[in-house]
Amino acid sequence: MSARTHTPPHPASTGRADIRLPWWALALPTLAFMTLLMLIINPSDAQAATTEPAITQLFERIQQLITR
Repeated sequence: MSARTHTPPHPASTGRADIRLPWWALALPTLAFMTLLMLIINPSDAQAATTEPAITQLFERIQQLITR
């Protein structure tokens, strides 16, 4: 009785990772980062910050600390 040889189901890899991301996997985090950065740089342009004075003061204080 001969022994079975196991063949790999996929061809051997070439050592290069073949990972493909959808366009939104990079676009959405970039958009979120840019939005938060804009809020930190200029909090007076944020619509939500103008309705709550405490939030506006917090953003202004953070901006003062960053610019020092």
